[in-house]
Amino acid sequence: MTHTGLLRDSGITPRRKVLISGASIAGPALAFWLNRYGFEVTVVEKAGSIRGGGYPIDVRGTALDVVRRMGILPELQDAHIDLRRLTFLDGDGSEVASVEPHAVTGGVAGRDLEVRRGDLTSALYTAVRDEVEFLFNDSIDTLDQYDHGVDVTFREGGRGTYDMVVGADGIHSRTREFLFGPERQFHRYLGYCFAVFTMRNTFGLSRETVMWNAPGRAAALYAVGDDDSVHAFLNFAHPEPPFGAWDPEVQRDLVAEVFADAGWEVPGMLAAMPDADDLFFDAVSQIRMPRWSSGRVALVGDAAYAPSFLTGQGSSLALVGAYMLAHSLADRDHVAGFAAYEDSTREFVTMNQDLVGEGDAALFPTTAQALKQRNDMLRNLSSMPAAEARPAHSALTLPELMPVT
Repeated sequence: MTHTGLLRDSGITPRRKVLISGASIAGPALAFWLNRYGFEVTVVEKAGSIRGGGYPIDVRGTALDVVRRMGILPELQDAHIDLRRLTFLDGDGSEVASVEPHAVTGGVAGRDLEVRRGDLTSALYTAVRDEVEFLFNDSIDTLDQYDHGVDVTFREGGRGTYDMVVGADGIHSRTREFLFGPERQFHRYLGYCFAVFTMRNTFGLSRETVMWNAPGRAAALYAVGDDDSVHAFLNFAHPEPPFGAWDPEVQRDLVAEVFADAGWEVPGMLAAMPDADDLFFDAVSQIRMPRWSSGRVALVGDAAYAPSFLTGQGSSLALVGAYMLAHSLADRDHVAGFAAYEDSTREFVTMNQDLVGEGDAALFPTTAQALKQRNDMLRNLSSMPAAEARPAHSALTLPELMPVT
């Protein structure tokens, strides 16, 4: 293993050992920075490899500084999707408006990035794979804290003792459940469910999104390039979070029932859904927690503070949170480090989670009156000034890297 970080152990003091659960965005980013600060890092991931593909995600504001400091900004700039048009359709399929995407999404053209999720996860993994240990096809089975550290047993039979464990295992985090109990007590449901999958691009779409709306329902086709596939997206208002709908067949049936009488291209989307091997279904929700750590175990990214896709800030919060957690631990023990992490990062997280009220009603109106108001706004959008960056995106200035000691 080649060591090229800012801090390295001198051979006198043992390196602190950290186990990270999850190898999507927050996990590899945290591994990168902890390695640079001299920690011995292991990442465990239940999937067999880094997951490619996936729907597009945004990297904005402070998160751009994180990826710049990691040295992967040029790679992500090359992978930038450069979506050029967002077209809204009414319930009968007629065009309401066609706008520049950033005018609606809150991003800033020429500065913020939108990349395929797999491009970001691949860049993060490549940046750190030679520096830390990755355990794929495995996960934490039990986790027990003692004065000396955290004893972990793995699903595949392995064991280990670590100075700290960090859950970076997403909105439905098992690490969080180990520490704090069932998800429901931290789950803030935002009133919608969604399904996303890929299907053949038989629509002639290129670098654009077309969205159909009816009250309480939305369907979109998102072409990230000139590929022969598009991302199909179906979103609908639902009174309660469908906690029991985790069986894929139940999910497909629910979506098909809600959109059974929808027009436009929705029937074809429903017909393609059963054959999709990448169907992802979930409630639109946030995770809001009073604290992000307990003892020697902490949470980062969606596991601690998922903001929902309505904010467009999930990946950015994961990147920034990983940087701030590693920086907070660099010269502190776990007690002081976890406290510093929360103290320095919570206000930024809360500001970005609070963005849910700024875009959801415009994208997904639930009543005929709200839909009419949204459409009137879109028709006038071309005469409005260009969008400015939302202050929340850059509300935190990254502390400087810790000096070599």
